[in-house]
Amino acid sequence: MGAAATIDRLRQRLIPTAEAALLDPPGAIESAVLVPITMLDGELGVVLTRRRDDMRRHAGEFSFPGGRRDPGEVDLLATALRETYEEVGIPADRIELLGGLQPTATIATDFSIHPFVGLVPSGLAFAAAPAEVAEVVEVSLMELVGARRRERISRRDVSFTTDIYPLGERVVWGATARILGDLVDRLTLGPTD
Repeated sequence: MGAAATIDRLRQRLIPTAEAALLDPPGAIESAVLVPITMLDGELGVVLTRRRDDMRRHAGEFSFPGGRRDPGEVDLLATALRETYEEVGIPADRIELLGGLQPTATIATDFSIHPFVGLVPSGLAFAAAPAEVAEVVEVSLMELVGARRRERISRRDVSFTTDIYPLGERVVWGATARILGDLVDRLTLGPTD
């Protein structure tokens, strides 16, 4: 299946953007992320950020560009687009919105994360926000899918089994892994009607 057909298939399987912005949040603090999709050597790729190691929360973890909804923002899509520009320098007019994914909550911090999926141009130069982002990583979705596994991990003296995606010496886990799982599951479903 070609790249354009894969993107069309994904668009059909996502929650329409306007509908996704209205979904009830599973957590108390509203936030949103953009799941930036790009083409890498003819394959679908995804853009992740790695938070700085000295951050108070989620230090050194991989995430999608996003954050807490600011007062006065018209909706959570506006939050995702603003945060994406602030964190990695992708302006909203360079993003082709494809739809949304199911919101997920963070367990320890009670954030409700609304993920929106957008296609960004290949070869885009990113401008990582030095106060928050240690690096911007583009990775093949197929590489992530092939590495996906369930593992027992411990955080804050609590052990649990979860999906993880190894990425170099670190792993993608938590809410970001759940969002990736939703995206991957939608891509790998059987044919659409």
